[in-house]
Amino acid sequence: MKSETDKKILIAADWEYDTDFISFLDASLHEYCVHSAVVRADNLTSVIRDIQSGQLKVLALIDRASDTNSAFIQLQSLLHENGVPIIDPVEQVHWVSDKATMHLEFLAADIPTPYTLILPPYEEKNTPALHVDDLAILGRPFVIKPANTTGGGIGVVDGAESLQEVLHARTEFRSDKYLIQEKIIPIEKEGYRFWFRSFYAGGQIFSAWWHDETHRYMVIDHMLIEPFGLHAISRIMRKIARVAMLTLFSSELVCCADGRWVVVDYVNESCDMRIQSKHWDGVPDNLVKQIAAAIAKHVVCVSRSKIDTLS
Repeated sequence: MKSETDKKILIAADWEYDTDFISFLDASLHEYCVHSAVVRADNLTSVIRDIQSGQLKVLALIDRASDTNSAFIQLQSLLHENGVPIIDPVEQVHWVSDKATMHLEFLAADIPTPYTLILPPYEEKNTPALHVDDLAILGRPFVIKPANTTGGGIGVVDGAESLQEVLHARTEFRSDKYLIQEKIIPIEKEGYRFWFRSFYAGGQIFSAWWHDETHRYMVIDHMLIEPFGLHAISRIMRKIARVAMLTLFSSELVCCADGRWVVVDYVNESCDMRIQSKHWDGVPDNLVKQIAAAIAKHVVCVSRSKIDTLS
């Protein structure tokens, strides 16, 4: 009988800054006596060939590449046909990346969101049925963001004041829907700005303070969870997870002055896992290690049936 170490969990990667996260994943997988192999653009063809020939047995795929590099979709499809667990399927990743779709899904799931107007793509309707009175409900300033163009705040207008700004913003990504949202202001208390980035990883939740202006993370002191009412974060994140149906994602949550919690970045399906020790705006190193460990544990669990099949 073959051991688990005769088979591998593949990690598809297409971003140079994923190196540390992959290293943490690999270390966590080794604790379960499972080997991993990284698939990059330069060895993708040979990996696919080895799978097709039967030389490479795959327990699961952790895919950090198919959403940005379509060449990797062939790998996903091949493994999916063979019943190999995929973390996460590219179709699901693309679905959750649409902010307009997620906004409606969140409303249906009773997940708190900013007051939002959704406009069709400029290519479909260059003059939307939108008036100054509609914007008045949002208050000023308000936020303009494309529904599908994501990453690093691309296309986002954070402090919009006028209808003219909305009309102009829609021409930047003409095939994309746009969300026009109230600007959420976090409460500030005892030196803390109540804006958080929370990660869902294999059923576990990990959160940190995140400054929306500096993009700097700070570890949460667990002694503050009860007095600051931060248990609400986990409750909301589990609701989001039921909608998103992904193994790994992050969201941004804000506590406002009136006490309400609001999700302002719905489902960030391609989590930036750069570590803080190397990048000023990176995720705290230990948090990345914990997330990697949670993903490894989840992947090993879901691949157990595959291990039995391949034995």
